[in-house]
Amino acid sequence: MKKLTVAEEELMKYLWEIGPCYFGDLKDKYPEPKPATTTINTLIKRLIDKKYIRYKLNGHSRKYYAMIKKERYFSTHVKGLISNYFNNSIEQFASFFTRELEISDEDLKKLKKVVDEKIKSNPND
Repeated sequence: MKKLTVAEEELMKYLWEIGPCYFGDLKDKYPEPKPATTTINTLIKRLIDKKYIRYKLNGHSRKYYAMIKKERYFSTHVKGLISNYFNNSIEQFASFFTRELEISDEDLKKLKKVVDEKIKSNPND
């Protein structure tokens, strides 16, 4: 999976949020001042080349849709982060995550509950 630029990720975020849509729908999601039409078109072309999006013709209009789910994109990059910065150690990542991000005790308890439920749902692991 090819890495996206910040601008490409922003466009993908809008596409994931609204789902299959037309150019105008994407442009409308951008805050003011909106990027130029040519800028958005360039981003779309690059994302098509990287196989992140495709389109279907509807008359003379193109309806764009994501080829990669947001969750897959995010999980791939988190795995890369763990591999590249934490020696592929989930324990080192979790230690950094809980220590450096100043997570509240309440949020840590919620996180623990999520982990405990995941362990319970996979009894053979």
